[in-house]
Amino acid sequence: MEQTERELLELSQQLLNSIDQQDWVAYTRLCDPQLTAFEPESCGNVIQGLPFHKFFFDMESPGRPKLSTISSPLIRVIGDAAVITYVRVSQRIAADGSVPISAFEETRIWEKQNGEWKHIHFHRSAPGTAS
Repeated sequence: MEQTERELLELSQQLLNSIDQQDWVAYTRLCDPQLTAFEPESCGNVIQGLPFHKFFFDMESPGRPKLSTISSPLIRVIGDAAVITYVRVSQRIAADGSVPISAFEETRIWEKQNGEWKHIHFHRSAPGTAS
């Protein structure tokens, strides 16, 4: 894996950590203010900007540990842009003490802006199944 790919993988993990730890400051440092997204919570609509995401940072139950792991990442650098795809496996301690595990397929696009990588778009969906 090349240095740029390692850097993008590390930035993607930092992004997931900021979500898991409800660290809005770290999240906004990594994201472009005009971030766009398709995710289950948007009900099929493209979301632009950070306010939609801030709502979830504010409402999440604090104090319950959560961990996201990047599985099977693929990274493609295209000039000043890059695409990283992976399966995000999340673990969380529930109120009853159980540890539900979920998985999502994620594609994240990063763009180099003023010498720094910024997260500009993502698509998150439940894993598909073959029939």
